[in-house]
Amino acid sequence: MRISRRGFLVVGASLPLAGFAGKVMGQTSSGSSGKGGNLTIGLSSYPPNLQPWVNAGSAAGTMAALIHRGLLSFSADGQIQGELAESWERDGDTGWVFHLRQAKFQNGSPVRAEDIKWNLEQVADAKSTAYMRSQFQGVERIETPDERTVRLIMKQPTVAVPDWLATYFMPMVAPGTLSRDSFAVGAGPFKLKKLERGVSIDLEAFEGFYKPGMPKFETVRVVAYPDENLRVAALQSGDVDLIDYVPWAAMSQIEQDKNLRLDTTLGPYMYLTFNGRTGPFADARVRRAVALAIKRDDIVQSAFFGRGAPLEGLPLQEGTPYYDAARAHGWRRDLDAAKALLAEAGLSGGFSCTLLSTAQYGMHKNTAEVVQQNLADLNIVVNLHMPDWATRVALGNRGQYEFAVNGTAMESTDPDNLSSVLDDTAAPSFIRSTGITVPGLSALLHQGRAEFDTKKRRAIYAKVEDLVLQQAPFVGLAWRSQGYAMKANLQGFTNIPGPLSFYSATTLENASLA
Repeated sequence: MRISRRGFLVVGASLPLAGFAGKVMGQTSSGSSGKGGNLTIGLSSYPPNLQPWVNAGSAAGTMAALIHRGLLSFSADGQIQGELAESWERDGDTGWVFHLRQAKFQNGSPVRAEDIKWNLEQVADAKSTAYMRSQFQGVERIETPDERTVRLIMKQPTVAVPDWLATYFMPMVAPGTLSRDSFAVGAGPFKLKKLERGVSIDLEAFEGFYKPGMPKFETVRVVAYPDENLRVAALQSGDVDLIDYVPWAAMSQIEQDKNLRLDTTLGPYMYLTFNGRTGPFADARVRRAVALAIKRDDIVQSAFFGRGAPLEGLPLQEGTPYYDAARAHGWRRDLDAAKALLAEAGLSGGFSCTLLSTAQYGMHKNTAEVVQQNLADLNIVVNLHMPDWATRVALGNRGQYEFAVNGTAMESTDPDNLSSVLDDTAAPSFIRSTGITVPGLSALLHQGRAEFDTKKRRAIYAKVEDLVLQQAPFVGLAWRSQGYAMKANLQGFTNIPGPLSFYSATTLENASLA
């Protein structure tokens, strides 16, 4: 069975890929010797863009994980592993040294220390829009003593450098291939073959990839299925081999299908962000009232069919050194306290506002609806604005909302990654609140980043939790079970556990269909 999808596609209005296909497809194909098989992925969204170093959502991240590689990455079991750097170590109090392996970019040029230096400088540049710009502005200098050695000297001790470099936000691209509206040449296992804007992207194996025998697939075809029911149907019919963002309503059905396999992990989470420039959410008391009014169990049941857990504080997972049971429940529902906070803010009669979400993902839509229902208990009338995902991202990045539903994951298991949703000195991003400054919060985050002693770090992040629970620049809602579904004979692909689920496409370099 073939499914016609064009009528169902939801394509973002801003897709800066002009010139992309011609530039990359103009490269000489390396052929397909030693490769076998073709993989088709049903992706939940067509990437809003494919520019390196930005955060454009998990669909763009999946493409980055296929096309690019950075100095480091996360392995299938969630550990940091070498990529373009075959080894690395600390160098004194503030330094890190990376030893490069022999590798090539997809245009055939070798990966040299000077190329890595150029990439890091682009990210840290004062005019950069890179997602990790603020982190890498902490670089004092970059040295390249030889072609295969990079010495990164930070302005202060920085424990999280390897974690940053393992994310797909830090690919290393070939200098001279980057422009405002086109793709940059990477060093990953697959390179672009062709694309149909808003519909599909075709990749082919890069035979110059530095890992012998990888990738195992000759081609990868990525097809956008924004409609989650069509995405599941495409897998069930055999049109695709793998899908992301398995809808929670379909998980039991997939588990019972002997021809399919479901791989889930609990780690991503849902939360609220706020626009504090004007309006009621400029007042921390109002934000905290919202936090105390949410029935999080309702979100777990409505959005995730019970496959999740309430998130009543910051997303620090139980079992890690930084988890504190009392603080983890700091926003447990307390309607009386919420009403008292609104009265204190002069809003006991309630108010009207608009919540930004998206109907493209059922979890976002359902979460927004629960928030809408719960806040009615405070006489807050919530109107829902649910455009397609690309538009939702664009509005969030521009700060054009009052408050918004978000879903993400910690970008590694290190608590420094709280900075991604909390650091008010970072570049604007749809995953963070806008126009809200919490005095002392960014300073604490930077202290935690500079401390290598676990006991001292634990005390720092406890203070971070206290500030956030009081000021509510971020409001946790629910942990969710994040799933990939695939044909039962797809081998080698792993849903990386916990908060690292969105990096799972990196494991496709070793995947094959038996």
